[in-house]
Amino acid sequence: MNGNARKYWTLFTSTFELSACTFGGGFVIIPLMRRKFVDELHWIEEQEMLDLTAIAQSSPGAIAVNASILVGYHVAGGLGALLTVLGTVLPPLVIISLVSLCYAAVRDNAVVNMVMAGMLAGVGAVICDVVVTMTEGLMKLKRALPLVMLAATFAAVRFFGVSIVVIILVCGLIGAADMALGEARKKGHDQAAGPDGEGGRV
Repeated sequence: MNGNARKYWTLFTSTFELSACTFGGGFVIIPLMRRKFVDELHWIEEQEMLDLTAIAQSSPGAIAVNASILVGYHVAGGLGALLTVLGTVLPPLVIISLVSLCYAAVRDNAVVNMVMAGMLAGVGAVICDVVVTMTEGLMKLKRALPLVMLAATFAAVRFFGVSIVVIILVCGLIGAADMALGEARKKGHDQAAGPDGEGGRV
């Protein structure tokens, strides 16, 4: 198996395994994808994973599918995105199809209800891990603005019921303005430094 074929196969099997063993929604798969593609395979940088997560969350649709598309495309282009989508969608499709056949018979079973309650507790812990991991990534930037936006966004959603659409649009505009301001400052600094980096001509 050549290098490209091995990469495609690894993309498919990795997302298939992650999707098959992930319970609790799209946020749960994010730290697992980070561990696989950032820490283990080293195909994606930490900051890139944070950026891909932000894009996946800001886009319509399931975050797990969105994230898999972005990761697959980032690693191996269009074919990589197709393979990661298949790897992500197939396990729940098969499992839900099987569960639907016997759900009516077990939905009132006490043991099944206790199992589901235990799974919800585990999902809550994993989501907390996602929050801590992403916050650590923001703190590594050593800038106040992302942390202020994080706190303000939490307060706006939790206490004031602001629409998620509004939150995403406002945060996107603030990020774009911050980037434009940073580029302008960098350009001005470069012009002031001159071609030799020792200051411009008088």
